[in-house]
Amino acid sequence: MNDGSRTRRLTSRLATQSAARGRAAARRRLRASRATGETATQFTARSKLAWLATASTRIGTTLDLERTARELAEFVVPQLADAVAVDLLESVLHGEEGDRGATGGVLAARRAIAVKAVDALADLEPSPVGEIIVRDETHRETLLTTVCLAQRKPVLVSRMTDRDFERVASTDSAADKMRRGGVHSYLAVPLIARGLLLGSADCVRAGDSPPFTTTDLALAEQLASTAAVFIDNARLYGREREHVVSLQRSLLPRAAPHTPGLAVHASYAPAADARGVGGDWYDVMALPSGRSALVVGDVMGHGVTAAATMGRLRTVARTLMMLDTAPDRVLARLDLATRDLEDDQVATCLCAVFDPADNTYTLASAGHPPPLLVAADGKASYLEVPTGAPLGAGVIPYDPLRIRVAPQSRLIFYTDGLIKTRDDDSDTQFGRLLGTVAQMPSDRLDDGSLLAALPGSDQRFDEAVLLTAATAAQPPERLTVWDLPPDGTAASIARRHVTRELERWGLSALADVSELIVSELVGNALRYGQGPGQLRLIQYERLMIEVSDRGPDLPQIQHADVSDEGGRGLQLINMLCRQWGSCRTPTGKIVWAEQDVPQ
Repeated sequence: MNDGSRTRRLTSRLATQSAARGRAAARRRLRASRATGETATQFTARSKLAWLATASTRIGTTLDLERTARELAEFVVPQLADAVAVDLLESVLHGEEGDRGATGGVLAARRAIAVKAVDALADLEPSPVGEIIVRDETHRETLLTTVCLAQRKPVLVSRMTDRDFERVASTDSAADKMRRGGVHSYLAVPLIARGLLLGSADCVRAGDSPPFTTTDLALAEQLASTAAVFIDNARLYGREREHVVSLQRSLLPRAAPHTPGLAVHASYAPAADARGVGGDWYDVMALPSGRSALVVGDVMGHGVTAAATMGRLRTVARTLMMLDTAPDRVLARLDLATRDLEDDQVATCLCAVFDPADNTYTLASAGHPPPLLVAADGKASYLEVPTGAPLGAGVIPYDPLRIRVAPQSRLIFYTDGLIKTRDDDSDTQFGRLLGTVAQMPSDRLDDGSLLAALPGSDQRFDEAVLLTAATAAQPPERLTVWDLPPDGTAASIARRHVTRELERWGLSALADVSELIVSELVGNALRYGQGPGQLRLIQYERLMIEVSDRGPDLPQIQHADVSDEGGRGLQLINMLCRQWGSCRTPTGKIVWAEQDVPQ
């Protein structure tokens, strides 16, 4: 081999080694540039594409609309721009569709919470966050953001003139901030997904950063196309959640009725996730004799189907309660109604009836979390209500619990969404609720503050219902109970009691009708009910007279002919009273009649 050949081979080997060292050095510089956070304008074409490929992992991590817009802004700065603002159409922020381009005209956009800038432009705010973008009518249509939205095309101003600042900034003060910050280049791209215009992203560069180029424009358009899909997904998800929450709220009571001797406060908190909304309900009903019925339930499921099932069960429960049915019998009927639904649904439910005459609750539970009893001194404990099977399981009957509570005590009813977490077991959850209630002032328990006091309430993944019932410091003043003798003197004694009490209350105008009513009720108790038990007289919004006995059969209005000597008592009561009714008790029944109180 001659010297020339040897020299050529050596030269070739050295050239190959030098190229390899150059490629390695380039890779090191690329890694260093990414580690030091250099802008995308200093990246190679390959690194720009790699940066763009990571957009899908950095944007759209949640289905929250405003958070998705903020993630887009944080992804753009500082790699592509020194400052960016994401503007969304007003309709998009309300969960409605974006613009399809058929209407034309100037679109109203609102600055979402999506403004990001490098430290040198920290005080730069192209327009107030959360406010509608407006300028005077003379300059509004020339605003570059408006032009971008109206034409659905990007806008590029590589070198901004003094006039351009007025066309970029939505206010004069914002334009002055841009000038002082050294902003010199502007880029705006529309956010379009599935043919819908959602908003725009405005980018600026300042100081030593190079002006935007057509390459930057192409990169921004690709990024906007990807981000717009995530924003639209968040919009659709938010709209679905809003529809379910609206349906849920429409099926809940608008206001609690007047409940003598009991102050009731109800709160409902939807889940942050649309998949956790639907199925929880509560109800408050005023029953005869000044009693109150409280119902809390939870359909085991979410979405529109669970909300519809909740509406059905609430209607059935309300109807049964208004018929003065005992809580345990209400649950038995609800179980049959749940099993009769086309969809296989299961629900938990807790029914309670409060009697202000003796401050007692009668409760029955169908697999529902136990209520909390908070004494006047703030000491809290769970009530050991016998827990039956959930509604729809087909396991009945249900066992009731009757307790007497002290004045100024509170009973807290809730659904499991109030305490449920993804990580803790049930004992920890119940213990946390008990500790939180024990530390809170009593007045805060009545305004729904407990919903926000528990950990994780801001990101609750299941909806929650909270119902607080506080007993009065004193029983209602206009409530009197008498024991009647089980003989023929009961009617006259009852008339005297009623007449004297109505005179003391200033309701003498109702004495004659009340005497007639109480005579008929006591007479029926003597004839059909094995003698009267107690006579109770109560006045709240109306005047209520009730007589208890030990008979099992409920009275019914009979058809009486002209020649019949009896059978007209209940017909007379039906004509004289606003309404009347009866209900069974553990020892017999109660028959009541209600009159309107004159103004």
